Amino acid sequence: MSAFGGASLYKGDLGSVTMPFKKPKGVVGAGMVFELNPRMLVRAELNYGKVSGSDKLSVKNKHRNLDFTSSVTEAALSFEYILFDLYEYKVSPYLFAGIGTFKFSPYTFDSKGNQLMLAELSTEGQGFYENRKNYRLQQLAIPFGGGLQWALSPKIRLLLEAGIRKTNTDYLDDVSTTYIDKQLLEQNRGSTAVGIAFRTDELDAGTPYPADGTVRGNPNNNDWYIFTGLHFRISLQPKMRQVRYTYKPKRAKLSCPVVF
Repeated sequence: MSAFGGASLYKGDLGSVTMPFKKPKGVVGAGMVFELNPRMLVRAELNYGKVSGSDKLSVKNKHRNLDFTSSVTEAALSFEYILFDLYEYKVSPYLFAGIGTFKFSPYTFDSKGNQLMLAELSTEGQGFYENRKNYRLQQLAIPFGGGLQWALSPKIRLLLEAGIRKTNTDYLDDVSTTYIDKQLLEQNRGSTAVGIAFRTDELDAGTPYPADGTVRGNPNNNDWYIFTGLHFRISLQPKMRQVRYTYKPKRAKLSCPVVF
């Protein structure tokens, strides 16, 4: 059995290269680990965290003034490989990779502090503009990463892990392609959607709404999220196989002094 806690980070259209390491959110999780042999394991996990991004933390796109926050609920199945047998060594690096699914729901706050669910606003015309479909709030992810494991006892292990999730969506942050015509968006989703799709005018009053097709995001790169932290594992097996080293230091043998 495993318990997990740490920080959750995001990489996408809202932020610069250093953005993932600014203002991280938290993540917790639990799972089961099945030992195929001392160095190969299968892990099933359920994690819950939050991710967020903001142009306020970016230099390049600060004028765009977009932001989001989203909860992320993830279920994943992964294969783990430990470099050294932890029944023989106390510390070992390890790697893991697998497949998972996650639910998300990006939201933001308007200038009056009201929370708005972004998927419902179709800020880039999803559901009515050209071939842009409404994005699904459950998507696939590929978790992979690694870290270090410590065998604290034959039944207890502590893991320091950095886990990256490559997703198959570019809408974790609700930003992907271009602005659409202001009147068209207002006709289909109302004035609230118009105000949230373009927020530069909140910084610089009087800035005109962009023309249809103006770049809003980068559709060529899907979004990523990162769960990094500590796992605490304890074996539920009633009988562990015999280890080949001891955790107790050997005591020095004392003998009578030799008289010369």
